[in-house]
Amino acid sequence: MKRDKSLAWIRIFLLVAAVCMIAYGVSRGEMGTVFTKAVNICLECIGIG
Repeated sequence: MKRDKSLAWIRIFLLVAAVCMIAYGVSRGEMGTVFTKAVNICLECIGIG
């Protein structure tokens, strides 16, 4: 029972940390950079770019 509670707290902590990091990246404008790189990679794989 105690192990289940500790795993739940670890999962909650990791979820909160991930949300904070995503929010920080979005606030810095990194979302556009990542999207641009993803589009370029996809176009190279298809052979268009």
